[in-house]
Amino acid sequence: MNTKAIYAACLFAALNICTLSARAESNVQAQTYTYGTHLDIQKVLSLTEDANPACGVVNAEMIYLDSAGHKQALDYRKLADNCNNGN
Repeated sequence: MNTKAIYAACLFAALNICTLSARAESNVQAQTYTYGTHLDIQKVLSLTEDANPACGVVNAEMIYLDSAGHKQALDYRKLADNCNNGN
């Protein structure tokens, strides 16, 4: 049996498995926050909110890594960043 062919087949299979797991992580479905939701946040990657020129409640999204290193997304509602906090 040709050992080079066996090694090549094993390498090809391993690369396919790694590629599939990377594609699965890139399609993260966002969880919607509700009061009491358990959050496992190790590192925040990004915070975004809907563009709204007026002060008020907007939809926001946080992308983060959990303690296992998996990418997660969380949808929530918050007071817009352009609101005057002095009132």
